[in-house]
Amino acid sequence: MTITPTYPGVYISEVPSGSRTVTGVATSITAFVGSAARGPVDTPLAIGSVGDFERHFGGLWRESGLGYAVRDFFLGGGGQAVVVRVAHLDADTARLSVGGITLEATGPGAWGNDLAVTIEHPSAADADDIASGQGGGVSGGDIFTLSVTDGVATETYRNVTVVDGPRRLDRVLESSLLVAVDGVLPAARPGTGTTTVAVADEGSDGGALDADDYVGAGFAAAKRGLFALDHADLVNLIVIPPPTPTGDLPATVWPQAMAYAVQRRAFLVVDPPGTLTPSAAPAWASSVGLSGLAARNAAIYFPRVRRPDPLRGGSIDTFAPSGGVAGLMARTDASRGVWKAPAGLEAGLTGVVDLATNLTDHENGPLNQSGVNALRSFRGAGPVAWGARTLRGADVLSDEYKYVPVRRLALFLEESLFRGTQWVVFEPNDEPLWAQIRLSLGAFMQDLFRQGAFQGSSPREAYSVRCDSQTTTQYDIDRGIVNIEVGFAPLKPAEFVIISIQQQTASAAS
Repeated sequence: MTITPTYPGVYISEVPSGSRTVTGVATSITAFVGSAARGPVDTPLAIGSVGDFERHFGGLWRESGLGYAVRDFFLGGGGQAVVVRVAHLDADTARLSVGGITLEATGPGAWGNDLAVTIEHPSAADADDIASGQGGGVSGGDIFTLSVTDGVATETYRNVTVVDGPRRLDRVLESSLLVAVDGVLPAARPGTGTTTVAVADEGSDGGALDADDYVGAGFAAAKRGLFALDHADLVNLIVIPPPTPTGDLPATVWPQAMAYAVQRRAFLVVDPPGTLTPSAAPAWASSVGLSGLAARNAAIYFPRVRRPDPLRGGSIDTFAPSGGVAGLMARTDASRGVWKAPAGLEAGLTGVVDLATNLTDHENGPLNQSGVNALRSFRGAGPVAWGARTLRGADVLSDEYKYVPVRRLALFLEESLFRGTQWVVFEPNDEPLWAQIRLSLGAFMQDLFRQGAFQGSSPREAYSVRCDSQTTTQYDIDRGIVNIEVGFAPLKPAEFVIISIQQQTASAAS
């Protein structure tokens, strides 16, 4: 603030420090895309527990692998998830009419056929008192109570109206998990009584999901299917469970999902086909298009896991591992940091009682060398993740992002620095700005170094932040560009522990 002195004395001015804090983003918000028994379609909803999933999407469903993957995620230690429900094109939404009001279920599916709506009118005296509190334009004859149930949950909306006012029905039902108003409201309130879904407007689940339901033509522009995640602010992990609990995802979905993960700076957890054998696993990823530099943002875990199925009386069945692996990553991030490999004896798969294939050391070797992460079972530890390589982790590729924690740390840094430098835009591009950038980003990297995120015994060895006249020339300044260079020395997991044992005589040992 500029001060114009007019009288003799002391003037105080507050000067901004120029310090801008970079805050690290979350590392394990997991996006799930798949079919569900109920809920809105092509709309990402944030959930924080299995209970949230049951309220919005109906919980476990025998026709879909989504619910099982979400259950495994939270059981394994996950905390934040974003769920997108997809449905086949021929799925229908249930509708019912109540006194001129047309209501539709909040999403397609046969679940909507259990909907029932009850209308009740308050007494004339109560209605007049209620109307007076809602302002002009609302009379006692406009007030009614609407209750809707699907046979399990019941929602009751009291003192609503069909005329314009603070409790107009279409606005009130925007928070409903069961129904929404379809079309224009009538001029008069509906009569009392109960109405169920009409046969002509029954809902249906539609046919089995195919690739077009996930990544169909035009879906990217319309933000449908997988691309509905564009509406989510941040996702770190992407899980696409099989359409059915024991089925396989259409193979053509994986390459597009991997490309989308690169676009969102996210990491894709790939499920192997249920019939994949250890000898065929190394070649499977490339056979479906999971190759190239984009494969740095993906990892496959083999084999499938065996868990109890609550919908079948607790009998053991085989499921895709991605949900549990994502939960393991979230748990590891919370306890050790995103730079710690989600693998090892402490990387137990919660709730898993067995593996579809129990791998030997000799079977594990070729898998590891080709970038396929094994799930192993060890005495005393149970089923654990026993690999931490990306799909670019094959030894022959020698990729710098060979390891899952290294790639995920890089994605974390990219997203954090991207969001933490938005303030730079339109600032004067000169040394004062560059100094602020170095201070802000340097403090962020130093904090990570102190947490043990990087190699090196000193900050100089662990990371670097450059933004000066060497990185940003006058030619860059003339074009409105500021160049920032950030380097880091990542920690890499100790995959192979080699112990040399030598026999010594008693005299030599002393």
